[in-house]
Amino acid sequence: MSAQAPATPQPAAGFAPPSVALCTVGLAMASFMQVLDTTIANVSLPTIAGNLGASSQQATWVITSFAVSTAIALPLTGWLSRRFGERRLFVWATLAFVVTSLLCGLAQSMGMLVLSRALQGFVAGPMYPITQSLLVSIYPREKRGQALALLAMITVVAPICGPILGGWITDNYSWEWIFLINVPLGIFAASVVGSQLKGRPEQIERPKMDYVGLITLVIGVGALQLVLDLGNDEDWFSSTKIVVLSCVAVVALAVFLIWELTDKDPIVDLRLFRHRNFRAGTLAMVVAYAAFFSVALMMPLWLQRDMGYTAIWAGLATAPIGVLPVILAPFVGKYAARYDMRMLASIAFVFLSLTSFLRSGFNLQVDFQHVAGVQLIMGVGVALFFMPVLQILLSDLDGREIAAGSGLATFLRTLGGSFAASLTTWLWAHRTQQHHAQLTEHISAYTPGMQEQVMAMGHGDLQHGAALLNNMIDHQASQMGFNDIFYLLGWTFLAIIAFLWLAKPPFGAGAGSVASAGGH
Repeated sequence: MSAQAPATPQPAAGFAPPSVALCTVGLAMASFMQVLDTTIANVSLPTIAGNLGASSQQATWVITSFAVSTAIALPLTGWLSRRFGERRLFVWATLAFVVTSLLCGLAQSMGMLVLSRALQGFVAGPMYPITQSLLVSIYPREKRGQALALLAMITVVAPICGPILGGWITDNYSWEWIFLINVPLGIFAASVVGSQLKGRPEQIERPKMDYVGLITLVIGVGALQLVLDLGNDEDWFSSTKIVVLSCVAVVALAVFLIWELTDKDPIVDLRLFRHRNFRAGTLAMVVAYAAFFSVALMMPLWLQRDMGYTAIWAGLATAPIGVLPVILAPFVGKYAARYDMRMLASIAFVFLSLTSFLRSGFNLQVDFQHVAGVQLIMGVGVALFFMPVLQILLSDLDGREIAAGSGLATFLRTLGGSFAASLTTWLWAHRTQQHHAQLTEHISAYTPGMQEQVMAMGHGDLQHGAALLNNMIDHQASQMGFNDIFYLLGWTFLAIIAFLWLAKPPFGAGAGSVASAGGH
């Protein structure tokens, strides 16, 4: 059993910071900064690799190291918040994020940058779930939906802004500043939240360190994340590296699950899944975020690879998805509590499904306005998706379970995004190959008139004409694969609605002791 600090008082009812608005700004800024850093370096990798004398393959570890470390740290949020308290954990994690961001910006070699990014990802892990828990605690029950709506907006907008901001900074200044901008923002956020929540009652525990759980978590999640990140490049299970990593992940995670479900004081509380709404809400969140992540991954890739857009124009074409969430977030937060959260989320998934089906009808002649218009419509679904599902999954957790539940749900959501990235990339390539084979099976040099048409395409040069024809077929096959995946995503979003209705009201955000206590 955990030994609790004897002098620590129980949380006092009704605690509020001197300025709820200022505290909210500090929390939101830290969360935006952390989520932004998951994508801000993506478009800068070629520049980083060139400046540090590394290959493009080595540069991808700038992304992979951050993702692996974040995935490992997320499930530890509950244990860390019990051990150090939510306010202290937030301030320490944010300041550590500042330090590691500074190290990233000062890195003079790829090895140093990758190590700094790994450290940055680890300290970033607890920041989002702790922000969520603190936001829920400082707002009165009737306004808690507004806090979750704000977080939902950040979750959507920050990853969209990342590539655009990262590309602009890299083009106009230098890649180091994509990390160095975190320094003033992080110091401001940590200072504001630390001072605003000073005196916030928290119950600090002294839980024993679950070394078996920690070691198997690090090994299992680390190996699994590497499999997902490297699988496509290594041709999956034809690679010995992927086979070995997969075996390590399966064994370590099996031991982890058995140990955590039977240990008296686990480092990750898997018993949270005994709560019906947490179970249903987390399932809906994980599958929905995986599908949403697939959309966010495919759209810029398709625009650049098949439509010939630059990185900046691809970002501008996809950016309208964030417009309506920003506009609607205050209204959703204020009025959503009047409605059944399951109904709001169901409407969201209908919109997400509709826009996926619309994209399944795209072709290579679709214009910028049409692409941006569908992205804008999808924003309705995004605006109504995150907050209701968050509120559902937190609704039957008590105050002491909010941080742990948020960390666990965020971890599974992140892992779902990694699965989606690998599966979508593989499926797109697989379907493209199939369509390419189907399109070329009737093309032959002996087909009447074929050589004349190919020579006409190449202005009399048969070889050049054949290359142009093959390039045209490549793009058409890729487009058909793109359409197939979005057709599948359309049905996936509709299927998620069934998960929502497994939950039962009431859906107050954090309807446990946090409702009156304001913290741990």
